[in-house]
Amino acid sequence: MASETEDSTIAHDFSPFFRVHKDGRIERFKEPQFAPTSNDPKSVVQSKDVVVSPETGVSVRIFLPKTKTTTTQKLPLVVYIHGGAFCLGSTSSPPFHNFVNSLADEADAVVVSVDYRLAPEHKLPIAYDDSWLALQWVVSHANGRGPEQWLNDHADFGRFFVGGESAGANIANNIAVRAGVGGLDHGVKIDGLFLVHPFFGGKEEDKMYKFMCPGSSGRDDDPVLNPAVDPRLPRMGCRRVMFCIAEKDWFKQRGWDYYELLGKSGWSGEREIMESEGEGHGFHLFNPTCDKAVTQLKRLASFLKQ
Repeated sequence: MASETEDSTIAHDFSPFFRVHKDGRIERFKEPQFAPTSNDPKSVVQSKDVVVSPETGVSVRIFLPKTKTTTTQKLPLVVYIHGGAFCLGSTSSPPFHNFVNSLADEADAVVVSVDYRLAPEHKLPIAYDDSWLALQWVVSHANGRGPEQWLNDHADFGRFFVGGESAGANIANNIAVRAGVGGLDHGVKIDGLFLVHPFFGGKEEDKMYKFMCPGSSGRDDDPVLNPAVDPRLPRMGCRRVMFCIAEKDWFKQRGWDYYELLGKSGWSGEREIMESEGEGHGFHLFNPTCDKAVTQLKRLASFLKQ
């Protein structure tokens, strides 16, 4: 238990994520863990880290599966954005690394996982802008002459997807809307968007989000937190959207509400939804071999293969 002196130095307490001291110091409660990449050609999935922006340090981790076909046909391409409340995790965090590794294998897809800069040290919307920058970097390979050979050689930009979970799903949704309004280079179109246990705001002020994003009200009048008030939504730049919801997730209803809203918004695409009974937020990351997690993974893979 913290002493009275220690408590008096705390300006903001957002446990279990972080605390902010009055001198500006950020105190995190968990040491980061790291999963290594694999360059073993015998691995089911190889992976490597690539710096996208030397100026900011933004990077991606690329996952390349050993193809299950005997042809040289290119593979579906996925840009994946990890969760962690905008303030935790990375592409090398074991739960995210292992999930993406499994998704690349199950879907037989090239997956590019984005390592955006974390709040609160890097205030939002930096995470959104970093992810958009990474997406643009990926798209720069559509003509086969980008800086990363794995993408030039193996990625099929005709089967291009964006997705994420929790906070990452919120960022992915924002990217899809932004792509629909402004377009992408080389005429690239996003085929599908998947949102796993997505985070969106409610009527009550989200004090932690507001602290991390000073330009936001932290309420449902912010279109990033509430797509219902985003006038750009009918122009969202993808053909299909898949929602993965968990029955015991505290964000479940917001996911369902967005699914219903999307069907009435004027957006002309297709949508589908699955709910994992008896499971909570992010269950697939922490118990990836349970039946419900395997079912969800296979459903996502099917979405990417359509």
